Amino acid sequence: MTSEAPAGLTARRAEKAAYENNKLHKRLCRLVGQAIGDFNMIEDGDKVMVCLSGGKDSYALLDILLTLRERAPISFDIVAVNLDQKQPNFPADILPAYLRDIGVPFHIETQDTYSIVKRVIPEGKTTCSLCSRLRRGILYRIAGELGATKIALGHHRDDIMETFFLNMFFGSKLKGMPPKLQSDDGKHVVIRPLAYVREADTERYAALREFPIIPCDLCGSQENLQRKQIKAMLRDWEKKFPGRVENIFSSLSTVVPSHLMDRSLFDFAGLQASGVANADGDIAFDEEPCSTGSPSVIKLHTPGPDDD
Repeated sequence: MTSEAPAGLTARRAEKAAYENNKLHKRLCRLVGQAIGDFNMIEDGDKVMVCLSGGKDSYALLDILLTLRERAPISFDIVAVNLDQKQPNFPADILPAYLRDIGVPFHIETQDTYSIVKRVIPEGKTTCSLCSRLRRGILYRIAGELGATKIALGHHRDDIMETFFLNMFFGSKLKGMPPKLQSDDGKHVVIRPLAYVREADTERYAALREFPIIPCDLCGSQENLQRKQIKAMLRDWEKKFPGRVENIFSSLSTVVPSHLMDRSLFDFAGLQASGVANADGDIAFDEEPCSTGSPSVIKLHTPGPDDD
């Protein structure tokens, strides 16, 4: 009895773990498939260049896209691309070995952008901006050389939210990180199939799948990045006010230009009373959204069991 109980317990734990793993995989496939469909990210005949950094998010992106390709009613190709920036201690053999093992065509591009960044950016200053520009230009070139029609990046929902607040707080812009956009050189279409996926899910998935994670020694070691401050703020909000972050994310796809102040998006100067009722018109004395009691006290709505 004593020897069988632990074995039975171990079997139940293994069964539960397998169930949770399968449930997470299904959810990721559903969310990625939904994002692809909502924004028409991948079309029949596309060659999708998946930018593989060696981090949890790009591994998860590649893995889920491979699954969806098997089920998709359309045909598209996948090629993985890694940019070896010659960062110190970068294990150059890990990604090629992994990609050969799973049978994915790949291209490794070696460019010493690390030395450029370290030479140009003063010690202690943020390296992300220059590193990103250099990396982007190289990846655009490779996409053209490989004949890729889409460039897939591993940015997830949290990245999109952080970028939104970074632009608001430090750039004075209501601007995020779109799921699909033309590249700044006008030659490529960039897609982010993980747009609906939470970072917590890519972390869990990467651990379950045991991806060979490669840390970034260039920007990953910078502790005072503004993005890290924003990330901490969002996590604190989610902990204290469940549903707040989800509501903000949903608001990015429910924009009312007439209720903002951008004159290039809405013709405020030419606006005249039409005499026709308009549900989107101004209601001069309505209560603040989600407010209760005194107008000075605002409580954010927390999704409940009856919400969609």
